[in-house]
Amino acid sequence: MSTLSISNVSSDYQGHVILHQLNLTLQQGEIVALLGPSGCGKTTLLKAIAGLQGISQGSIKINGQVLSGEGVFIASEQRGVGMIFQDYALFPHLTVGDNILFGVKGLNKLERQTRLEDMLELVKLTGLGGRYPHELSGGQQQRVSIARALAYEPELMLLDEPFSNIDAQVRHEMMLEIRAILKQRNVSAVFVTHSKDEAFVFADKLALFEQGHIVQHGAAETLYANPHSRYVADFLGTTNYLPVTVSSDLLLESPLGVLTSASLLPHVAGTHGQLLLRPQQMALQADTQGQAKIIDRRFLGTVCHYKVNQNGVDLEVSSPVMNFEPGQRVQLTVVGHPFVVFNDANLPT
Repeated sequence: MSTLSISNVSSDYQGHVILHQLNLTLQQGEIVALLGPSGCGKTTLLKAIAGLQGISQGSIKINGQVLSGEGVFIASEQRGVGMIFQDYALFPHLTVGDNILFGVKGLNKLERQTRLEDMLELVKLTGLGGRYPHELSGGQQQRVSIARALAYEPELMLLDEPFSNIDAQVRHEMMLEIRAILKQRNVSAVFVTHSKDEAFVFADKLALFEQGHIVQHGAAETLYANPHSRYVADFLGTTNYLPVTVSSDLLLESPLGVLTSASLLPHVAGTHGQLLLRPQQMALQADTQGQAKIIDRRFLGTVCHYKVNQNGVDLEVSSPVMNFEPGQRVQLTVVGHPFVVFNDANLPT
């Protein structure tokens, strides 16, 4: 059974439409990232799910129960939804234990203590229940907010950019820890972020926003490898666009020569378009007679990022070969993969 169902949801604020006919389904135990630039509508949708923002059309359901819809609005505190904020939102005058148990109702003293110990162990804060928030690190405070959100066993977890205030050195570890906790408890989660890197690490699926619309939804690998538009392609990573002409079901004519796709192209022969090439979808080899020339290089640790020119076309290429220098001639080849070609006639302006 799906935990969350969003159907044809629209929302407006002071006469401006913020969300446009959104549809999204979240399965039990699944984590979806609402991804996009500031002002695209992702936080508005999160607030609508939480009951902190009304909707003007459509419905929001959890396990089949309508929370927001025509003539229906369930209050936030009755939705069975937990929230984790970027600023932790802890009560400074309460201990860690009291913060964690703040929203828990209907348990006797022994049951509350058992629940607290369970939560502290879950977030690796055993023995720290008597401390106050200011006595903890940022990462520990975020763990407290996670434990508080999980303590009353919500149907759904909502996370509003929860990692933005955590030191970069521990952010990746925290993301993996929280993801593991959610998976261990089989808790579904909706995660708001503007960072594709956070979304890739934390979420099972992505819902990419543009101006109040979800422009593509699915597994991260699918959106990255087969974006529906240049907007999606550009948002999810560094891109190159090579002018090409389709010559057959598999072949393209390009400034790099004839290129062969690993899968059939959905374009008729003669179509002019732009071939999407990620930096890692090309390879470089030292060749004094090579047609390509290194223009610039940047060392990135495990790879070098090169700017390469061939036949007047500049390309960004990632390579494990570290010793190419600006001015050096190289041979550039396109690694075999299913090509994505955007038809010139359908390219966004």
